[in-house]
Amino acid sequence: MRPVFVFLGFLLLISAPATALEEPQPGEEDTYDQETVLEEAKGFFGDGAEGLGKVIEKIFADLGRPNGYIMGDEAAGAFVVGLRYGNGELIHKIEGKREVHWTGPSVGFDVGGNAARVFTLVYNLYDTEDLYRRYPEVEGTFYFIGGFGVNYQQRGDVILAPIRLGVGLRAGANIGWIKYTKKRKILPF
Repeated sequence: MRPVFVFLGFLLLISAPATALEEPQPGEEDTYDQETVLEEAKGFFGDGAEGLGKVIEKIFADLGRPNGYIMGDEAAGAFVVGLRYGNGELIHKIEGKREVHWTGPSVGFDVGGNAARVFTLVYNLYDTEDLYRRYPEVEGTFYFIGGFGVNYQQRGDVILAPIRLGVGLRAGANIGWIKYTKKRKILPF
């Protein structure tokens, strides 16, 4: 009977998720708590941002504590094919502050334009160099004067949750990507 239990224990050990064995989970000292993130976001968006607390609460419930965040601005527009340009600053719990820019094309049933303030929660970014690449994006947007929204972007283990508070006149759904870079780029590819 004993060899069966040893064998089953071995099977459980080797079937554990690879990330649990490879990557140490960040401790509380390496991440931001919900209260700190909410205060930073309120300071960035302004105290009048209705519903911000619920959005951040939902993201924390889905993804836990982030180890960084990006504060920036962006402008976007589309008529079937769209473009997005943004810039801001990454604040990482361990590696400090870094300049970041982003661009991205999109295609879909999408028309209009908008400008937005963007507060992005960053998860599983252990080396800030891993931020600077393309992230696939699916987005639905409806701005009539103003609006608030969030979506998730993931590439590998890194997950980004941009919260956008925007103004403009835009409606639609699209797919595309966002490319994060160290320097401003004109071409979104």
